Amino acid sequence: MHFHDAIEHTPVRRAQVRLLAMGGALGMPLYYTLWHYYFPQEYESLPLRAVAALLFLPALFPDRFSNSWFSIYLFAGLTFELPFFFTLMFLMNHASVLWVHSLLVALIVLFHFDTRIAVLAYLSGTLLACLVFAQLGDAAFLFDDRVRQQLPVHWFTIIVLSLVKVSRHVGAQEKLAGLAAGLGSVAHELRTPLVSVEANVRGLQRQLPRIADPLAQETSAACLDALARIQFEVRHMHHMIDLFLLSASAVSRKLEASEAVSMHEAVTAVLKRYPFTNSVQHELVRVDLRCDFQFPGQSELCVVILLNLLRNAFKGIQRAGKGRVRIIIDGARPVPRLLFIDTGCGIATSRLPLIFDRFYSYPAHNGSGIGLALCRQILQAWHARIHCVSREHAYAIFVLEFPQPVADRFSPPFRAR
Repeated sequence: MHFHDAIEHTPVRRAQVRLLAMGGALGMPLYYTLWHYYFPQEYESLPLRAVAALLFLPALFPDRFSNSWFSIYLFAGLTFELPFFFTLMFLMNHASVLWVHSLLVALIVLFHFDTRIAVLAYLSGTLLACLVFAQLGDAAFLFDDRVRQQLPVHWFTIIVLSLVKVSRHVGAQEKLAGLAAGLGSVAHELRTPLVSVEANVRGLQRQLPRIADPLAQETSAACLDALARIQFEVRHMHHMIDLFLLSASAVSRKLEASEAVSMHEAVTAVLKRYPFTNSVQHELVRVDLRCDFQFPGQSELCVVILLNLLRNAFKGIQRAGKGRVRIIIDGARPVPRLLFIDTGCGIATSRLPLIFDRFYSYPAHNGSGIGLALCRQILQAWHARIHCVSREHAYAIFVLEFPQPVADRFSPPFRAR
């Protein structure tokens, strides 16, 4: 499971793999022609390059793979295409300058993937290449200075790339922490004027019914209606502040599962907690309970996920001027799942790969861009999955898939408040 989670299953990552596969599938025959005919090398192998090119082809269609098969394929492909192939060619060409540079570039590409997977692929691919070379070539060359002197260069490159990725991760976390702190400060600052507005509204509501003048009765009724709307908007703002504070606190808290959460009770709690504009908006939401299930998670973080999905669904309905929300709880499947469906504006195909990217929002002014990224981050910490299927102007379906819970591992399930 930990190996599976180390591989990113985002649409952006799969698009990157597709581009890499396209370059590899075209590059293998192209570079065979270059190194065999125009700049002849000591060793070239058409069968080996043909196998490498064929192995790239499935990655041109990454959406056809399930996450599990994509993990297996990606690891096997990275191992063969980068450390194995380039190390073997480096050895078979007796550490020529051309293959020294080529192998270094291959390692740089490899370590743009998750460090754990890259290290495992590097070690297994390099060892396999050395074993194959020992069978095909001069095994004693493995201990030649031309080979050994490359190892410090490779290890230094790996360390630098790993440190750069760590620094980027730290930078992203600092940006998130700053954004969370900003959201928290703004939310707290809004509390005071909202409380003042609410107090004044209550005072005016008490005073208006005392007006005895019959001519003013109609005006008084209109004023009471307006005050009621203001009071509702204030309550709505209080609920939204609660949502912002929940999202802000989720950025910096530990995300690992610590309790068993009932999906039905979590959905029920969120519907009670969400600041619906009116009863009509509330009636747009339908919950279809096929079979409840429990999953390892955290109740408050589950609230954050569902509130974000519900808020995004209503935004899509508002932009489209039509639509409904349907929440399907389906725990009877081998992989328990929650379907979050809205028939609002949908998501354009060109934007679908970007929606889980941190700080991406569309339209650009529509939020901070951390909502769906945070949902994915939380679910990955629970070994769960989230992906989206959408058709523009028609629907958006968010699919949340959960692992089977481990019995007696967590505290009693989350209860609605």
